[in-house]
Amino acid sequence: MRSLNRDWQMKPIYKRVLLKLSGEGLSGDDGSGINMSAVCKVAGEIAEINRLGVQVGVVVGGGNFFRGAKNVSKVMDRSQADQIGMLATVMNAVALKSVLQNSGCKAEVFSGLSIPQMCENYNFNKAYKALNDECVVIFAGGTGNPYFTTDTGAVLRAVEMHCDIMLKSTQVDGVYDSDPRINPQAKRFDEISFAEVLQKQLNVLDMTAAAMARDNNMPVMIFKQSTDNSIIEAVCGKVKCTVIK
Repeated sequence: MRSLNRDWQMKPIYKRVLLKLSGEGLSGDDGSGINMSAVCKVAGEIAEINRLGVQVGVVVGGGNFFRGAKNVSKVMDRSQADQIGMLATVMNAVALKSVLQNSGCKAEVFSGLSIPQMCENYNFNKAYKALNDECVVIFAGGTGNPYFTTDTGAVLRAVEMHCDIMLKSTQVDGVYDSDPRINPQAKRFDEISFAEVLQKQLNVLDMTAAAMARDNNMPVMIFKQSTDNSIIEAVCGKVKCTVIK
């Protein structure tokens, strides 16, 4: 794992966070599968914020392998497609755990799917204790149920673990009133309410995840993982982003 640039003074503004990563972020320039250079980059930033004293939970998607809802066809049931997608998140989680551990950072995987040969079944008490013990806790397998996105699973774990905030890395640097990749005049919000996100149907969280976060007072930061230190900057309140409250 490469070392990070530490020529700046960074001070975290959160004590405990849930980091939601896209599976595509682990595929790097390959476009699919697991690119170990990309995994090492992400793991390096996670290890750094852990070193800074932040308790870190991680939920990683599986889109670099399979997207359940988007891969449903007439020959595959949605429930089975979602199970394949959840298995993809387990593969990503195990890869991330291995790199973190090899760098000397404590890490454990808890899965909503029962795969005891690869990781522990999700258990609230064990996961909560691991976070308190400064271990990076990676939540895989979603909720263990079909029809729930990794966004919803991430909000659920953030609420359960009493995190200060959920940090979601995306392909854009915040929430806009329209797609900035299509409309160059799109307006970015520094802060927006869940009510507005739901009312305007802004495509940054699925509606179930947004409603759950709203009902449990779990703020969500949307930021772009575009620089070498964007995750660290997000934890320290230095990244360009939108905070949904």
